[in-house]
Amino acid sequence: MSSVLANNISGKVVVITGGSSGLGETTARHLASLGASVVLGARRIDKLEAIAADIRAAGGEVAVQATDVTSQDEVKALVNLAQERFGKVDVVINNAGLMAIAPLAETRVDEWDRMIDINVKGLLYGVAAALPIFQEQGSGHFINISSVAGIKVFSPGGTVYSGTKFAVRAIAEGLRHEVGGKIRSTIISPGAVESELKHGSSDTQGAAFVKDFYQQNEIPSESVARAIAYAIEQPADVDINEIVLRPTVQEF
Repeated sequence: MSSVLANNISGKVVVITGGSSGLGETTARHLASLGASVVLGARRIDKLEAIAADIRAAGGEVAVQATDVTSQDEVKALVNLAQERFGKVDVVINNAGLMAIAPLAETRVDEWDRMIDINVKGLLYGVAAALPIFQEQGSGHFINISSVAGIKVFSPGGTVYSGTKFAVRAIAEGLRHEVGGKIRSTIISPGAVESELKHGSSDTQGAAFVKDFYQQNEIPSESVARAIAYAIEQPADVDINEIVLRPTVQEF
């Protein structure tokens, strides 16, 4: 059965934001190995080009473009690149994210704004760019990366981050309800997974807490890549709406 489902990934065109490291990079490599054409966006074009070189050397199809998800125009350009290069867009993975942990009393408003711009507005820009294409095609799949912090508020320290991830779950579920039928919507809610997300805190105590938490709990990013592949490979009439995955040792 698994080999049959894997064939549902081969030939698909997958756009991934935050594709230069962590979950985005690992997912791109995994899906390309299964025959998908991947289109990667991130701010660090040098990282993207190095990943693309590896994928091409392994026989995969890939395109990259410098993309800041806080810019609606840049996100739209990334999705348009996928359509222009490969003739269609099958999946958009809204993966780019920022986790800045600090008590609310620190009033790090700039970080609050940045998390909202990346985690929430960046996702919405991905939806705005791809939804018209999906509707015209009569098919498509949004995969939105939330967090277990979008299920239970991660406090003290992660209240605003949790707020953005609760928003991801609400938007993704509303999207499913509004456009479901031929367009699929999946929420991926990971626990502690190896990625650069853990380096997003400028608050000294928050950064130390996150570092210790991840050292004790994190699992490889391949765990999430496999979950994403599982959602994509399902037949067109099956919509995996949400996957929650934690390290077995993680209590939160």
